[in-house]
Amino acid sequence: MHPKVEEFNAYRSEMNTRILATDNLILKRIFNLDTNAFAEGALDVKTKELIGLTCSLVLRCDDCVKYHIGKCKEIGLSKTEIVEGMAIANLIGGTIVIPHLRRAIEFLEQLEG
Repeated sequence: MHPKVEEFNAYRSEMNTRILATDNLILKRIFNLDTNAFAEGALDVKTKELIGLTCSLVLRCDDCVKYHIGKCKEIGLSKTEIVEGMAIANLIGGTIVIPHLRRAIEFLEQLEG
């Protein structure tokens, strides 16, 4: 795994642990739902990760975009597949997505070395 992804995942994991330590039922349920939604089902994991990535771009959540790009690379999606998903997000989200697309491409290129 790329060091950038490891660093991001370590921070995410630490903060998730701290959030869940608050023992809030609503937060626990949301986190559980999020985990289970991306498991293999009627849609395969690759499709779900691309959906997660495109939605994250449209919603302009840079942390979510990084997470999903890391997962997409981890499960074997090619740069071409990832960029095509991001192109759809840009189409749906409009020009307001472009600054986030720039950061997404930068992160993807960092992962590819």
